[in-house]
This record gives sequence, structure tokens and C-alpha cells, in this order.
Amino acid sequence: MTEMIYESILISVDAEGHPHIAPFGVRERNGLVLIAPFRPSASLDNLLNQRAAVLNLTDDVRVFAGALTGRRTWSLRKADQVNGYVLDSALAHRELELLEVKDNATRPELYFRVVHEVNHAPFRGFNRAQAAVIELAVLVSRLHMLPLEKINAEIEYLKIAIEKTAGEREQEAWSWLIERVENHQAMIKGENQA
Repeated sequence: MTEMIYESILISVDAEGHPHIAPFGVRERNGLVLIAPFRPSASLDNLLNQRAAVLNLTDDVRVFAGALTGRRTWSLRKADQVNGYVLDSALAHRELELLEVKDNATRPELYFRVVHEVNHAPFRGFNRAQAAVIELAVLVSRLHMLPLEKINAEIEYLKIAIEKTAGEREQEAWSWLIERVENHQAMIKGENQA
């Protein structure tokens, strides 16, 4: 049986104490939160060095899109019990402490226990445009691994939900991600013509 993956915003802290915001699909296994970053990764370095992080649950998809398009400045506050930060827009957050590392050359598995958890605001339900932005964010995070034809076909399908159900936040996030895809495609095209 496949484990469910929960899309969230992980905030880790670097050696200088600066927050690093990154979208992460996380799993739960045996009561622990499993985070498996690919190498190399600033998040992985921070998690191993600081041994703590904050998992933010938010419906503001701009944070997901922003992290993948160089827009990482979001309103934050200090976490309650770990060295970390919480998104002001988080509906809930979980403060994590690293317990175990299963090393792997490509993608180590890091197991965290939840030391503190807070709900800040109600979840008002699913929006198809939010889901479309998250799916496009996943594709953008894999631009270097996927063929352009697949990306373009997925965008055409996901665009339906954007056109029918997006609010301002979703439209803004979508535009950032589309710009990133277009820049990637232009770079590929330039390399092929050189």
C-alpha cells in the first residue's frame, strides 16, 4: 500500500539562523514525520545541522509557487519550542525534532517526532485551483527530469481548474510557475539552437 504524501511548507534554519522556506511532500510512518530530501539540498543540510524544523500547513499556494520561483520572503514568527519559524499564513504548524537518519546517497530518510503542534485557523475546504497550483509546483520542481511534452500536456489539463475556480492568490501563484516553465523552455530551445 502506498503511503499518503502531504504537501506542506518546511522551514529549516541555516547555520547563521536564517529561515529557508521549501515545499515538501512529507509522509507519516510509525507515528513519526518522514522527510526525504534529494541530495544536494539546502533543506537537507539545515535539517542535519540543526536537527529541527517547522512543518507549516497553509492554503496560500503562493508560498509553494514562491519557493520555486525565488520568492521566499514571507511573514514569519519564531516557533514556540524549536529553533525555527512559523508562517504567519499557516493554518496549522508542527514543530519537529530529528530522531533518526537512514542515510542514502540520493535521498536520505529523516524521521522527526512532533514536539509541538498548533491549529491557527480553520481549513475552509478544497479548491481545484489550489490543487492545480500544487501539481504545477511539483512539475516545476522536476523540470530538469521531465520531458517538455509531458509538462505542457499537464499544464493544459491543470489550466482548466485555474480558469474555472482560481482566486487572486491562485492566479498569482500560477503566473509565477508558468513564467518559470516558459523560462526553462526558452533555455532548452536556446541550447538546442546553439
